[in-house]
Amino acid sequence: MFRPYELYVGLRYTRAKRRNHFISFISLISMLGIALGVTALITVLSVMNGFEQELRARILGMAAHAQIMGYGEGVADWQAIARIAAENPEVIGAAPYVQAETMLTQGNQVSGAVLRGILPEAEPEVSDVGEHMQRGTLTDLQAGKYNIILGSELALLLGAQVGDKITVVSPQASITPVGAMPRLRRFTVSGIFEVGMFEYDRGVALVHLDDAARLLQLGDAVSGVRLKLRDMFEVARVSNEIAAHLPAELRLTDWTRQHANFFRAVQTEKRVMFVILTLIVAVAAFNIVSTLVMVVTDKQADIAILRTLGTTPASVMAIFIVQGTIIGAFGTLLGVLGGIGLALNVETIVPAIEQLFGVKFLSPDVYYISKLPSQLEWTDVWRIGGVSFVLSMLATLYPAWRASRTQPAEALRYE
Repeated sequence: MFRPYELYVGLRYTRAKRRNHFISFISLISMLGIALGVTALITVLSVMNGFEQELRARILGMAAHAQIMGYGEGVADWQAIARIAAENPEVIGAAPYVQAETMLTQGNQVSGAVLRGILPEAEPEVSDVGEHMQRGTLTDLQAGKYNIILGSELALLLGAQVGDKITVVSPQASITPVGAMPRLRRFTVSGIFEVGMFEYDRGVALVHLDDAARLLQLGDAVSGVRLKLRDMFEVARVSNEIAAHLPAELRLTDWTRQHANFFRAVQTEKRVMFVILTLIVAVAAFNIVSTLVMVVTDKQADIAILRTLGTTPASVMAIFIVQGTIIGAFGTLLGVLGGIGLALNVETIVPAIEQLFGVKFLSPDVYYISKLPSQLEWTDVWRIGGVSFVLSMLATLYPAWRASRTQPAEALRYE
């Protein structure tokens, strides 16, 4: 426990005498180094959180939070399944879908794509694709008219525009007098969407649920039921609750399983980035070691006098721990304030810098995410601040211990 005089002497030593301003300068550099490292760490992790949130929103704009499917077979009575799922208070939307791998052709252009049959009136309950229409609307999909909505990259590859006719080739074959032939159907392009994820813009085409069922010969069955939850992060718990009430022939999967590798890679990248940037804070924190070593050398006579007056080695050690801790604490505080301010305003600062220097960091012609997103997580702030402060404290131990080992007779011999 620090006594008042130890705290006072430690505070006094943070300001060097006039003849030793260099030590004060080194202390200031150490403090600014810690502040810069903490600011960089908070800002970078906030930007990575923003990118993760943006990517998750775009992925789940097409992929539902959870899906109920059969084991290799369709779902016969999807309305009953939707009612079972809706009994869970966390479920806020349910919609049927039909899905199959198909081949799309127009003229000499051919491309594989996922054909997804939807109900236009129910689809907004589980996805945001209707909000990303470049041409047309979901309501253009009407049963029996065989209209189709293409992803922007898929439409570009096929050279298709609204009003064009394209041919959809089903993997299922029809038996004819000349043998098995693939099932073909001409569709009219009625819209184009762009959600900002190449996987969907390049590989998904939407049609009406009834038209997809006829093409795939499913009758009244569907491929499954898609669900939207109130809180996507509760999907594991909610999925288990819903699965307990489903028939045995059905299974339930969720977005964390479908995109597990992607989000696991993002989390790994965040951890590695945290470790790398923490090294910056560690280097700045251990500058405190050099600062305190110089202070201890400069204060040898003072330490000796304090020891002859009855100060214990533990008290001497406490004095220098106070000094190093103050440097680390102020540096951490400045870094936390700077990091929070930068993370909360990065979406304003970056466009201002781009406008000032006439550059574009994330060109919309190249990147789907053309703005630098930021999402400040207070858990990251507390963790970064805590790590910085602990490193600063650890950096004070060795110099403080060396100060406590000072022998008064040796220190005062040449004074």
